[in-house]
Amino acid sequence: MALSEVYWDHQIPLPKLAPVQAKVTVALVALLCFINSYDGEFVFDDSEAIVNNKDLRPSTPLNNIWSNDFWGSNLSSNSSHKSYRPFTVLTFRLNYLLAGGLHPVGFHVLNIILHSVISALMIDMFAILIGGLAHDEEGRMLNHAPKTSLLAGLFFAAHPIHTESVAGIVGRADLLCALFFQLSFLTYCKAFNRGSDRDDKFSVHWVVVSLLLCAAAMLCKEQGITVLGVNAAFDVLLICNVNVYELSQRLLLRKNSLDVSEILRPGLLTRLALMGLGGLSMLYARWRIMGTGPPAFTDVDNPASFEENILLRIVNYNYYYSLNAWLLLCPWWLCFDWSMGCVPLIKSATDWRMVWLLLLWCIMIGLISQALCSQDSQRRRTLTLGLVLLVVPFLPACNLFFRVGFVIAERVLYLSSAGYCLLLAYSLGHCCCRWSKYRKLLCASVLVLLCVYVARCALRSHQWRSEQSLFTSALSVCPLNAKVHYNVGKNLADKGNTTAAVGYYREAVRLHPTYVHAMNNLGNILKERDELIEAEQLLSKAVSIQPDFAAAWMNLGIVQNSLQKFKEAEHSYRNAIHFRKKYPDCYYNLGRLYADQNRHVDALNAWRNATVLKPDHSLAWNNMVILLDNTGNLVQAEQIGREALKLLPSDPTIMFSLANVLGKLQKYKESEGFFLHALRIKPDAASCHGNLAVLYHRWGKLELAKKHYELSLKLDPEAPGTRDNYNMLRRKLDQLKRHTP
Repeated sequence: MALSEVYWDHQIPLPKLAPVQAKVTVALVALLCFINSYDGEFVFDDSEAIVNNKDLRPSTPLNNIWSNDFWGSNLSSNSSHKSYRPFTVLTFRLNYLLAGGLHPVGFHVLNIILHSVISALMIDMFAILIGGLAHDEEGRMLNHAPKTSLLAGLFFAAHPIHTESVAGIVGRADLLCALFFQLSFLTYCKAFNRGSDRDDKFSVHWVVVSLLLCAAAMLCKEQGITVLGVNAAFDVLLICNVNVYELSQRLLLRKNSLDVSEILRPGLLTRLALMGLGGLSMLYARWRIMGTGPPAFTDVDNPASFEENILLRIVNYNYYYSLNAWLLLCPWWLCFDWSMGCVPLIKSATDWRMVWLLLLWCIMIGLISQALCSQDSQRRRTLTLGLVLLVVPFLPACNLFFRVGFVIAERVLYLSSAGYCLLLAYSLGHCCCRWSKYRKLLCASVLVLLCVYVARCALRSHQWRSEQSLFTSALSVCPLNAKVHYNVGKNLADKGNTTAAVGYYREAVRLHPTYVHAMNNLGNILKERDELIEAEQLLSKAVSIQPDFAAAWMNLGIVQNSLQKFKEAEHSYRNAIHFRKKYPDCYYNLGRLYADQNRHVDALNAWRNATVLKPDHSLAWNNMVILLDNTGNLVQAEQIGREALKLLPSDPTIMFSLANVLGKLQKYKESEGFFLHALRIKPDAASCHGNLAVLYHRWGKLELAKKHYELSLKLDPEAPGTRDNYNMLRRKLDQLKRHTP
């Protein structure tokens, strides 16, 4: 079970630190790399997983997190992504409660702390995987590879591939998963706390605890179940000390008879059975929780998985693997999204990118051959366990067992990068041992590499601080990615720069001619710019490509209404409601269409539907009051206005409309109260001052009327009717002065 001192460890150009010092050093490096992301915004996927996720709100029942997915959708819904991560959502909810709302600083700080803790704990994992499991007389774990494990821990703490997981708040799932992954592995190691004798017993208790921690990792992110594979490999290679190469030689070449007792050390089958049973139970529970089956992805999300030719599909999968390997090796070209044409498919054997596949497998075959065939037992174990830690956590993302919804996702490499860092540290140790005369050069190389990693982390985490910098940084990495151009355009549009946004939306549509969301947003901007013909064409194309795109149907209806194509507009609105039953904004716009056609009853019914679906729909309530006011139904208008204010007691627009109705009903005192309340909320509302002046004018409070007419004209000199009313009031005041003795 325990190994001797690792022979290359003393050659590593690092000081030998005490365990606590080593962990503090690694944690501080992790902190240094990502500290500048602490005050970043909610960006990219944070909008759906946090900002728009009702499961974070204290008003939402806590039980909802057990029946909803990571994004807040019910797992039984066909639109659900089926990502079941209730423990992660629970930490988001805790952040929300502690901060008293959606304040991103607390979310970011916790992510940075988690990464620092995980990096420190990695030293213990690396120490066991490299130097074996050994304890002193007091039961404390011994580290036979202190320098190698420290170097691997530093590489892990500072690897730039972690930026998305740390600086992006939704990366919390990967961080928590990694934390419980480590705890599960370290707890499994606690089951063996004696020497290396064959007859040693193990603690079933700790194995069960390890399984529970594995389940916790899986409740943070699905990748957590892969710790069982790492635990099993650790057990076979280190606890049972099985020589895989020798075993394969005996099986394949039948050189010597195979003694089963050499493999099935005491307790191995029991432990493997426990892990197998536990793993199958977790998978079964996860399958049952998914409800309607796996999520439905499109060829935009993962084009290789939709390739009909199996050979081409396999080739492209392997190309994706090579790109993931390249990101670990050279994490300079990083992007928040790699879909939508960012990585074109390989269609023929003459494609120059085939070189990357060949290179990947040449390296992998070389590593595997060394891991299996080397005469050096320490090298065999280190390489084998390094490859296990590199490959096994990546298996859920490799498309072998099920289709995934991405081409490349940097955050899924968070755990796999630990295996890479272990192999990198071993390689440097081996080089130092073999070429000791170049030790200073190797030391300088390690220092330079760590400095480059830290600098790249700092730069990349700074880019993750805002959507503008994140999205624009992707333009140079993935210029063919339509989603990158779409997100840059959306960010510009949200900030009011619609002119620049149009260019990016057009480029997104050019790169991906069926990109309906880009068409919808571009159509909206063109609608606002009164370019209605092109807007109608774009939105019509969007709904022809995706007939169930409710938002595009509604926007098409708005454009058709503006073009006075009332029949077509009603049809579009009805389609939107058909595809999205609970669509209050669409009912509101349908009501406006009916109002334009003087179909007052239909308009009122549509607006009432909007308020039923969304009780705080201020515009729908206000339009009902105004329509009833304009049609002389003052009593009903008053009832609707009062009903609205019970739900929206601080809405100045509804107060204004209700005050107008009450004034016409000669309820002057009450009308005055609503006008004044509205002005306290919105003191610069010229129309409110003007209508209050009209009220005072009717009421006979002429000086107050004069004061508010003047305030209204000061705020808006062109206010319709106010100047005439003011002049009328002045003439009346002049007449009163002349007749006053």
